[in-house]
Amino acid sequence: MNTVLIVAAVILILIGLLGSVVPGLAGPPFSWAGLLLLNFTTAAEYSLTFLIITALVCVIITVMDYVVPSLSTKKHGGSKAGVWGCNIGLVISIIGLPFGPQGILGVIFWPFIGALVGELLGGKKSREALRAAWGAFVGFLCGTGLKLAYAIVCAFFVIRDIIV
Repeated sequence: MNTVLIVAAVILILIGLLGSVVPGLAGPPFSWAGLLLLNFTTAAEYSLTFLIITALVCVIITVMDYVVPSLSTKKHGGSKAGVWGCNIGLVISIIGLPFGPQGILGVIFWPFIGALVGELLGGKKSREALRAAWGAFVGFLCGTGLKLAYAIVCAFFVIRDIIV
C-alpha cells in the first residue's frame, strides 16, 4: 500500500507541474494532493501546520491565477471588453490545446489576441488596445509563474522525502 501511495503522489506531482502551464488543469491542487498522499506513507510525515499552510497557499495561488490577468489588463488601461476578450482567448486556447503544438502556443497568444480584439471592439485605438493586451499577457505569465513555483516547491518536498 505504501508503494501505491508513493506512486500516486508522484503522479499527482507530475500532473501538478503539467497543470501549472496547461490551462484548464488545476496544477496547485494536484500538487498539494501529492503532498497529502505522501503524508500517509512512511516516506514523509508532514505536520498539520505544514499541510494547512500549503493548502492555504494553494487556494490563494489558484484564486490569484484567475484574478491576476484581469487586474494586469486593467492596470495597463484595459476595459471590461479587454478582460472579457482575455478570458475568451483563454477558453479558445483550452479548446485548441488537444489539437497539437498550435494549442500550446495558443495558450500564450490567445489571451493576448482576445484582449486586443476585445479592446478594439470596445472602441480603443490600436495603441491603447495593444497596451491592454500586453497587460493581459503579463498577467497570464505571472499567474503561470506562481503556479509553477508552487508546483516546483511541492515536487521538491515529495522528491526529497522519497529519496531520503
